[in-house]
Amino acid sequence: MLLTIHILAGFTALSIFWIPMITKKGGKNHKKIGWVYVGAMYTVAGTALYMGLYRLLIDQGTTAPEKAFAFFLLFIATLSAATAWMGIRVLRFKRRVKAHRNPYDLGISGLLVAMSILTISVGFYYRFPLLQYFPLLGIFLGGGQLYYWLTPPKVNMHWYFEHFGNLIGCSIATITAFVVFGAPRLLNISSVSIWLWFMPAAILTPVIYLLNAYYRKKFKIKPVNKSA
Repeated sequence: MLLTIHILAGFTALSIFWIPMITKKGGKNHKKIGWVYVGAMYTVAGTALYMGLYRLLIDQGTTAPEKAFAFFLLFIATLSAATAWMGIRVLRFKRRVKAHRNPYDLGISGLLVAMSILTISVGFYYRFPLLQYFPLLGIFLGGGQLYYWLTPPKVNMHWYFEHFGNLIGCSIATITAFVVFGAPRLLNISSVSIWLWFMPAAILTPVIYLLNAYYRKKFKIKPVNKSA
């Protein structure tokens, strides 16, 4: 049942993640579809967390490849939850002018970094390339989150860039999971090329930077006047 819910939530997120990107920012459709997307990603994270822990702690017949897959589920759960959480939380604290030290926010970002390092270690132990290198994305995003919270804002509309950057990062988890595990089953093939595993991150990470540059120019982003 949980696997079915996980697949449905992932398919929902996969289908609609692009809509908030092209609709009017702050508009009715952007907010409605955005909340559906976030809800779907929380569902993906929750079900992945349970299934990963079940394979590791309860299922006595779990093989080595299945244990590696369980850690992938746990990493996907952490990545999805942390980036979705960050994408929403920055909106709540967009008026902050100093470092933000909320233990929940710092804890979730720190957990993403820690889980990324653990997953990489597991990847090398099981010789699973996806786990060896894909979690570098988690270190990049989690480290960026910690830096954002622990330093005073340097530009106006700082929250705007963190909002879309983390939610796009969240979508990378969904697309990668689909490419690695969903697509082969739909196409009835045993596996896909390892290069396809990293394609979502390779495509969407530059998108984050391009959008960042575009909106900085559009909104004429300026350094925060700390003396004001």
